[in-house]
Amino acid sequence: MESFKIMEIKQSIFEDNDQQANQLREGLKAEKTFLLNLMSSPGAGKTTTLVKTLEILKNEMGLGILEADIDSDVDAHSISKTGVKVIQLHTGGMCHLDADMTKQGLLGLGTEDVDCAILENVGNLVCPAEFDTGASKNAMILSVPEGDDKPLKYPLMFSIVDVLLINKIDVLPYFDFDIEAVKERVKKLNPNIRVIPISARTGEGIEEWANWLRTQVKLWNEK
Repeated sequence: MESFKIMEIKQSIFEDNDQQANQLREGLKAEKTFLLNLMSSPGAGKTTTLVKTLEILKNEMGLGILEADIDSDVDAHSISKTGVKVIQLHTGGMCHLDADMTKQGLLGLGTEDVDCAILENVGNLVCPAEFDTGASKNAMILSVPEGDDKPLKYPLMFSIVDVLLINKIDVLPYFDFDIEAVKERVKKLNPNIRVIPISARTGEGIEEWANWLRTQVKLWNEK
């Protein structure tokens, strides 16, 4: 028997997503549950990064993961091996989650024992950036093989996230990727963004990322 549920979630019929997102944030604030919305292109390393992060934090706080995909349960299987509570969300063809869909997922997950919930959003750099999920903070992963020009091509995504993880830095010698150019480009779009280079494969930079997440959860609960 599987150790996680699979939910078929439907797109919200309500037009005012921002209002629903604010209501969801207020509810999570009252429950002292921090919600991170993690976004990236397919293959950038979201799930591998999550696994490494959970290995560090799972004994420090209550964690819950929402895995959103158009189909399949591959990522939920990977997360379930860490022992952290996880639910797989199928979007029925939608390329993003909105606030109501996120709320459905959180209800299915159950947040009564969750200090930090992480939504692994559907993999793409367009639709997820356009919909407020009700998250406390937004994060994204850009991998080295994708190229350093992505902030120029997808400015909205880079402008709405609080932290950018540059993943797969272990393969930097094999790609024409300029980290400093990425930092300069994203800072023009988003002056307050935090940029953390990591390698989910080797673990480099993951502790710095985990520290950022620890701090955000603490601040969320203190405010």
